[in-house]
Amino acid sequence: MSNHVPGSPTICIHSVCVHTDYRHSQVGLNLVKEFVSRAERAAREGASYECITLIAHEELRGFYEKAGFEWIGLSSVVHGSRPWYEMRRELRARDLENSESTATPSASQLRSAHVLSEQQQGLPPGLWEALQRSSTRSRPVARLLTSFPNAVQDVVTDIDKDGAEGSLCNKYDLLCPRLGCGSIILKSGVATWVERESVQLDSAGETLPDCLGALPNPPATAQWWLVKPNAMAFENIGFSRAIQATGPNGRKLKLLACAECDLGPLGWCEEGGSEFWLACNRVGYRT
Repeated sequence: MSNHVPGSPTICIHSVCVHTDYRHSQVGLNLVKEFVSRAERAAREGASYECITLIAHEELRGFYEKAGFEWIGLSSVVHGSRPWYEMRRELRARDLENSESTATPSASQLRSAHVLSEQQQGLPPGLWEALQRSSTRSRPVARLLTSFPNAVQDVVTDIDKDGAEGSLCNKYDLLCPRLGCGSIILKSGVATWVERESVQLDSAGETLPDCLGALPNPPATAQWWLVKPNAMAFENIGFSRAIQATGPNGRKLKLLACAECDLGPLGWCEEGGSEFWLACNRVGYRT
């Protein structure tokens, strides 16, 4: 999947992007389904396409499975600190299925077929069931800062991810705090704890979700996770357009949000800046 091969029977999906105004309305899922449908039609009409492949982080597994992709396993691709996983959708196999009887097999027939397939391929018995069980793994559970007896003191460490001692870093992975999301925003040991002047992120009179803690009005101080030198340090983060409010250096602010469920604002950065600030009480912690 690392190189473009003209005429290859494999189609690779690089990414699926949906404008923030249209997320959570199945636009992305419908786009993928339509793409697959057109590829299948082209294959039926003589194109050499045989399958569609992609790599994704684990939390996107359910999204692509809804579009008919199968989970293959760990990918050899290395980019960032998180592992990538391969998924695959066969195209020609679907044509063969459509040419067979449309009768629905019973559960016992399916189990027998799975066992036979395992025996033919020399796979350990029960592997299929194990793979099926693995697909039901739950997302990480975000623990809010208010649940820690000593608040920030319980979520910092002076040892970073490389084992060196220094500034106070995040002891745990930082997650989206929304119940049911839990998307990983930042791995442990990447951010530095800083207490500095608060920043007004919310509109006057705005009602925030319970999982987002209140921030004091400037010039009172707040507790932040400082992330630098660029956005590649994040596992998953979204940015708003520049707003009228300005930061300490006089540049317009961009608000940070969960890139998967759009919960925010979780923090801020200055337009064109190299420092990104997450409010300690607006992220979850994986303990």
